[in-house]
Amino acid sequence: MRKQLTAKVISDKMDKSFVAVSENLRKHSRYKKYYRHRTKHYVHDEKNEAKVGDVVLIEETRPLSRLKRWRLVKIISKQE
Repeated sequence: MRKQLTAKVISDKMDKSFVAVSENLRKHSRYKKYYRHRTKHYVHDEKNEAKVGDVVLIEETRPLSRLKRWRLVKIISKQE
């Protein structure tokens, strides 16, 4: 099984790829406070379907370029 994440598209200026950010809650080891941790993912999008603001499902894949390690599975919700 490959890892799958839900992420939000923040940039779609590249051809056949976009940048998405996923966030999760982490607990600080000393202060026990929860904080949001964000991770940027460079995603391959063969048909240039995703636009800024869309929520997408991405899946881990083999390295496609220097930064791209994820590919688009489906668009969960479109930004209007």
